[in-house]
Amino acid sequence: MKRGHLIALVVIALLVGALMVTIQDASTYATFELAQRKAPEQVTVVGQIDLEQPITFNAQTSMLRFTAVDKDGARCVVYFNQPKPTDFERAEEVTLTGMSSGDTAFFAQDILMKCPSKYADEAKLSAP
Repeated sequence: MKRGHLIALVVIALLVGALMVTIQDASTYATFELAQRKAPEQVTVVGQIDLEQPITFNAQTSMLRFTAVDKDGARCVVYFNQPKPTDFERAEEVTLTGMSSGDTAFFAQDILMKCPSKYADEAKLSAP
């Protein structure tokens, strides 16, 4: 075999290996129920903040505690050990990446927020 063919085969093998690792690591969205079953595996849950329940933030420990509702309507207490995101209460949707404790709590390591569009508010104001 020629040297160029050998190098091409090695490069292809490395690319296939990298693709396999990426596919295995790709996370899918879960519910709180699935997160409890997969504990302590890291999952991503999409839901909304339950504004009827208390949202507490301890500035000394940087611990944010709130209740979230997933797409199936299940509620779970979420703990986030980082500073409280700006306009947290205004978020329309939250994407929580973390793990379940196996019972009723979810420990988020990352929170992504979908905030309301400022253009939607302007459209409501300008509508006749």
